[in-house]
Amino acid sequence: MSVEKKIKGIGENVLEQMKKGKNPYIEIPVRTLANVEFDEKTGIIKLKGMKAKRFFLNVAHARKFMQTLLVAAFTKGLIEQKVTTSIRDLYYALKRTLPGTKENTFEEQSESDPIIEDLEVTLDVLREEMHLNAERKGLMVGNCTILDAGDEINLRKMGTGGYGVPSNVEEEMIKFKKIDADFVLFVEKAAVFSRLNEDKFWKKHNCILITGEGQPSRGVRRMLYRLHNEFGLPIYVLTDADGWGYYIYSVIKQGSINLAHLSPKLGVPDAIFVGLTTKDVEKFKLPKNVTIKLNEMDIKRAKELLEYPWFKSKAWQDEINHMLKVGYKLELEALSSRGIKFISEEYLPTKIKNKDFIL
Repeated sequence: MSVEKKIKGIGENVLEQMKKGKNPYIEIPVRTLANVEFDEKTGIIKLKGMKAKRFFLNVAHARKFMQTLLVAAFTKGLIEQKVTTSIRDLYYALKRTLPGTKENTFEEQSESDPIIEDLEVTLDVLREEMHLNAERKGLMVGNCTILDAGDEINLRKMGTGGYGVPSNVEEEMIKFKKIDADFVLFVEKAAVFSRLNEDKFWKKHNCILITGEGQPSRGVRRMLYRLHNEFGLPIYVLTDADGWGYYIYSVIKQGSINLAHLSPKLGVPDAIFVGLTTKDVEKFKLPKNVTIKLNEMDIKRAKELLEYPWFKSKAWQDEINHMLKVGYKLELEALSSRGIKFISEEYLPTKIKNKDFIL
């Protein structure tokens, strides 16, 4: 069923209920921790089956009921007009004062964004399929040629910058014309991505480099998903050696709790963690003065990770417990203590050659 028909179905169901004299409602899957589980068979975080009804004739529900129908009607219009817009534009387009009142349909974008996610999970679609985009975040270079809205882009010729990964990387917008790479390397930090790009790591090791510039956007995660599932490319993940970097890896691999409804379309259970780890201090003879002492928040975060089902493997338990034992964390830039090009000429080649990974 097309996305347009799915959206139309929401309105038709509400209308049918009204014709029957019933209090109209919209049924929406619950997006809370209580309705999230880790599926060991598929290796991703997913929603369970709990659903909630959002009624029109209910003081607690009426506002969100109205907002849900407003957003649904707006996105249906976008699809019909064959145009796209940003989630920010949607907020402003729908923000208005109700006649005869001082009540606005939306006060802040923090109200409209969750409604979009409600529709995503209800319709089982991505917001990009509803013609809604977020800001670009993330960069990409390497042995790959793509078509972006019909324009051919050679990712081998991106200079010192990189191709900005858009929010919408679905097939109707992004097509892969030619891929020569053997693997994809996701890099947490833009600065480290720039180092590897300047050193032409992607050319020497026949790969594609992608950075999330921190926590990866949905567009970056979806790009990784497509490169892995459509072309069988291994996904290597390179982050800081701390609880936050390790969590970024888990988001790429298993999906996130907040977006559990999208994990089947974003998660890459086969993703491989290539580094950085606290054990690399000894392995690669890094000076101890580049380590950073764990603070209370770091320790709390590490202990939380130990309890997540997707960090229960012996290798991950060993690494996180080792970090707590030695009492320090590391940033990727710490590798520069061995030389500016150490990360591209020795660290990563050695890790990949020896398959020194954490799964």
